Amino acid sequence: MTEDDVVGRLRSGMTVGIGGWGSRRKPMSLIRAILRSDLTDLTVVSYGGPDVGLLCAAGKVRKLVFGFVSLDSIPLDPLFRAARQQGRIEVAEFDEGMVQLGLHAAATRLPFLPTRAGLGSLVVDTNPGLRTIVDPYEGEELIAMPALKLDAALVHMNRADEKGNAQFLGPDPYFDDLFCAAADEAFVSCERIVSTEELTKAAHPVTVRISRMLVTGVVEAPHGAHFTSCVPDYDRDEAFQRAYVEAAGDPDRWAAFSERFLERGEAGYQREVAVLAAGKEA
Repeated sequence: MTEDDVVGRLRSGMTVGIGGWGSRRKPMSLIRAILRSDLTDLTVVSYGGPDVGLLCAAGKVRKLVFGFVSLDSIPLDPLFRAARQQGRIEVAEFDEGMVQLGLHAAATRLPFLPTRAGLGSLVVDTNPGLRTIVDPYEGEELIAMPALKLDAALVHMNRADEKGNAQFLGPDPYFDDLFCAAADEAFVSCERIVSTEELTKAAHPVTVRISRMLVTGVVEAPHGAHFTSCVPDYDRDEAFQRAYVEAAGDPDRWAAFSERFLERGEAGYQREVAVLAAGKEA
């Protein structure tokens, strides 16, 4: 598939899970395709990074379900912060482990999973819909974390085959497999599509974290996680991330940034990034 093929399968009002972690291995080429679309009113579930900031700034998000939104080396995404402070989005902020359990419950088709995470914190106060349940064996009161059911999941991996088996080669799988398992349809972008045999030629089979049984479509997207990292293929582009944050703080600079990098299609984005990296002007 192409990025636009994937977006063509999405509909306004859907609940969409986005894999990766902060500013690491985000499916940014798919996010940029959503920005160019007429999709709106989305509920987004994410361990958020610039994916969340960009979608909020573009008015695509109605509600955000999240454990955090961070750029890692920069603590907060400024576009998300502005959207939240201005009350432009609904939010459901959970403990990171609670989001994991919500995805796991959806993946195993359970209505909820019990957890101690969140007890004694403001999570319960800020999420009045949360309920507790009593352990029928020991009598302990636990939070019943509801399943985070997804209409679609978007993740980025290092390698995949054309059938949808997908592989991470960095230090962490994050929870991309849970996002895919929790979704009715899952779409994987990857740095390179290879033969099934090549997936395990130089890497352990455990790195093939996502099974083709979970995947609806695959997009070959070289550098598709930019400007987030996709190690070992590339690190986060810290210079570009700083430029993103600086532009986000000024409406005129943001308009110019958006026109240059977000409105010219994926090929245009990658071309302008290369120009910027070379120290030239567009």
